[in-house]
Amino acid sequence: MQMNQIDVRQRIRNDIVEGVLAFGSRITIDELATRYQVSHMPVREALRDLQGEELVIIEPNRGARVRSVDVKFVRNLFEMRTALEGMLVRQAALRCTPADLTRLNGIETDLEARISDQDYAGVIRANRELHRAINELADNPETVNIVDRHWTLLAALWRHFGYNEDRFDGVSNDHRHLLRAMGENDADGAAAIMHAHVVKARQVLLHRVRAHQALQDLTIASARTTRRKVP
Repeated sequence: MQMNQIDVRQRIRNDIVEGVLAFGSRITIDELATRYQVSHMPVREALRDLQGEELVIIEPNRGARVRSVDVKFVRNLFEMRTALEGMLVRQAALRCTPADLTRLNGIETDLEARISDQDYAGVIRANRELHRAINELADNPETVNIVDRHWTLLAALWRHFGYNEDRFDGVSNDHRHLLRAMGENDADGAAAIMHAHVVKARQVLLHRVRAHQALQDLTIASARTTRRKVP
């Protein structure tokens, strides 16, 4: 049975997040249709949807490409995430019940167990689950949908540039302080902790992006020097 547009969109999204389709790489409808064994129409529609998620860039007369990443883009992405998640956690903290807190603490306990087991892929999944559960408590589905799209892109960025497993203990510590504030229905405290939490992640990822770019620049410069030396 042929995949529909939603199936194709998810397959393309997964391939970007997993690095099969690299950042900045050109992609064509023909290639994707062959890869997923579908007609051109669901691929074309899926690419339009993914453009809305900022994973794909469609350029007139030039086709499509997976978006490129630079320091400015990462900074802008985190500024938006800081504002939106800060707003959501304020609302979530005011709504948080003892039952909600028990559920959130259970997710965090699972996350910490995965850190102990060095199951870093599991840590990433549990981290996503915790943030999604907090955001859903805010009862603001429109904003949550925007944040979810950003999380998809952030997952691709972390996978591409590396997670920096050393920071996971700090992430867990932030989570415990955040959940304590939510248990006290302290909206201001929860928002302040979430702001600091996101800023830390931004600094780590920006450092990795800059290091990656510096390595690329060094490689390009070395290749040019080598070419000049060739008689």
